[in-house]
Amino acid sequence: QVQLVESGGGLVQAGDSLRLSCTASARTFSDYTMGWFRQAPGKDREFVAIIISNTEKTYYADFVKGRSTISRDNTKNTVSLQMDSLKPEDTAVYYCAARRGSGVNVSPAWYMYWGQGTQVTVSS
Repeated sequence: QVQLVESGGGLVQAGDSLRLSCTASARTFSDYTMGWFRQAPGKDREFVAIIISNTEKTYYADFVKGRSTISRDNTKNTVSLQMDSLKPEDTAVYYCAARRGSGVNVSPAWYMYWGQGTQVTVSS
């Protein structure tokens, strides 16, 4: 069982930046593909960014490409999402997700472990 704990959400204004972090309890964190997803009220959970296990390969949703960066620190068991130029439509609960393996998969259903989520609210 892997536990994920997110932090870093909050209330910001349009154009501001936020850095979300997620700490995992996994013994071999580097073996896990890590992802960030978000869910706005009344909408399905959607892919934001993923970083593949044992590589530095990253993938982004089109709506954050160019203004967000996902990164990981395998020595600290953390994955982070730096979000810049935030927009009101970025308002959502952001979730960290994990699954052991190196699949390139942006479907929430593929991920086995989830954090509790952190709220990001962007005011106009």
